Amino acid sequence: MHTRPLGTGGPQVASVALGCAGMSDHTAPADEADAIATIHTALDSGVTLLDTADFYGMGHNEDLIRRALRAGDRDKVLLSVKFGGLRGPDGAFVGIEGRPAHVKNALAYSLRRLGGDHVDIYRPARLAPDTPIEDTIGAISELVQAGYVRHVGLSEVGPETIRRAHAVHPICDVQIEYSLFSRGPETNGILDTCRELGIGVTAYGVLAHGLLTGAYRRPAGGDPRAHWLPRFHPGNLAANLTLVDRLRPLADAHGISVAQLATAWVITQGRERGAIVAVLGARRPHRVEEALAAADVALTDTDLRAIDEAVPAGAVAGTRYAAPLMALLDSERTPVPSTERTGRES
Repeated sequence: MHTRPLGTGGPQVASVALGCAGMSDHTAPADEADAIATIHTALDSGVTLLDTADFYGMGHNEDLIRRALRAGDRDKVLLSVKFGGLRGPDGAFVGIEGRPAHVKNALAYSLRRLGGDHVDIYRPARLAPDTPIEDTIGAISELVQAGYVRHVGLSEVGPETIRRAHAVHPICDVQIEYSLFSRGPETNGILDTCRELGIGVTAYGVLAHGLLTGAYRRPAGGDPRAHWLPRFHPGNLAANLTLVDRLRPLADAHGISVAQLATAWVITQGRERGAIVAVLGARRPHRVEEALAAADVALTDTDLRAIDEAVPAGAVAGTRYAAPLMALLDSERTPVPSTERTGRES
């Protein structure tokens, strides 16, 4: 497994990380034995970073990871934990929290569920609307000083928020949706800002919620995800699957699947855009093995141009999420020019 530093001051990590959300929090939770076997397969294959959140399954995911880790595993695995997503008894999301007291309280419960004395990367899942990012990061910084957290991360935030957070405490990485179907970070300044500041990127949604697996089949009666993922709306879906079909000959030329090509593309972006780690969600061991094979795919500049021609930036039909969810993403807000913020030329 190839490794790379996650930011200037961050840890050395494998180029593929395991996202554990689907083991606890999707419409059909993974079989627990399969989930634990998946974690074991990932760690035995050289994966060093597990991504979770305290609201995945309302704590179930953290508890599952604790039970999956074997003797000696904790010394070689890095745990990345998100917090701040508030949920009701029915599982519905009811808000975003970033107050310092919540930060510390949430970590206390995460440490109890994970069964350790520290987490390696701690990050707010979203920018809290009523708490300055300086206050949230300041609280995590205090937890770093106390030894409960090793590194500070961010998730789904834009360039201005990244800079403000980094000024309070060095940021290890920014977690952002980035794939052939979600290339906003290339144009909205997120990747450039991270590279400038020496911050790593952990890219999730690499397979576009299943569209880029190359094996997606439209269910009869429509996909239930369409109400919150516009790219699955019937009209958009047909156009997006046409884009996937354009990738098949390119994948075939390398003897790999479309999913592996899409994963290799994300990993390869790290050559010019700074350290980028692909976070792959998996629920069964064989999915991990397929994903890890993509780390060994060497894409040339000619390959990258052919991929860009097949799926040009901006060609995907539909936004990442439905409008109410998009409104929660600081990463999707249009940056305000400095002249508008200050009222004068900068």
